[in-house]
Amino acid sequence: MSNNKFLLSITELGGYPDFRELYEKCGFQVEAVNSMRKALRSLKQNKYDVVVAEFNFQSDFRDRTSSLETLMAVIQQMDEVKVIIFYEKEYFHQFEKLRARFSFYTELAYPIDTQQLKAALENV
Repeated sequence: MSNNKFLLSITELGGYPDFRELYEKCGFQVEAVNSMRKALRSLKQNKYDVVVAEFNFQSDFRDRTSSLETLMAVIQQMDEVKVIIFYEKEYFHQFEKLRARFSFYTELAYPIDTQQLKAALENV
């Protein structure tokens, strides 16, 4: 079976299971990167159907809450890219600031519910 759906997985901090097998079972060809810089480079070179990223609150940023804002500024100019975000419940109030500016396909709090993730991927 030829995969014609592409997923970019961005894992900066991790601390949760590797979902590559689930992504592939849902029919995605997966590229995994471990930094926002690599993700941005990959987005410029490839077309993705789904991007899975983490919201990592960074209090040391003066003008933003996380590097996710940079990613979303690029993605919002791309048609049809679905963004799935993983976030820590304790930083939801910070994440809400980002939600006010950008729309996400699915938002999942840790610990990630695999059934919810699978359902989101199957509906892409």
